[in-house]
Amino acid sequence: MGAVLSAQGRTLPDDDTADLREIGFRSLDFSELALRVEDELGDELNFDAPGLRRIATVGDVLDFIEQLQSA
Repeated sequence: MGAVLSAQGRTLPDDDTADLREIGFRSLDFSELALRVEDELGDELNFDAPGLRRIATVGDVLDFIEQLQSA
């Protein structure tokens, strides 16, 4: 997540409760993050749109990606 933000000249906040809208993390950024994780894992991530709607904070994104990796 930090690499995605860094590529845009932004930094990942230290606080996992930071709101994604406040740090400018958009759906396109999430898509880029998902692609990076897929590349790293060498496998496609399977997730549903309703699950994405519940993501509001940095911690939510990290938890979501962690859950996908363990599935």
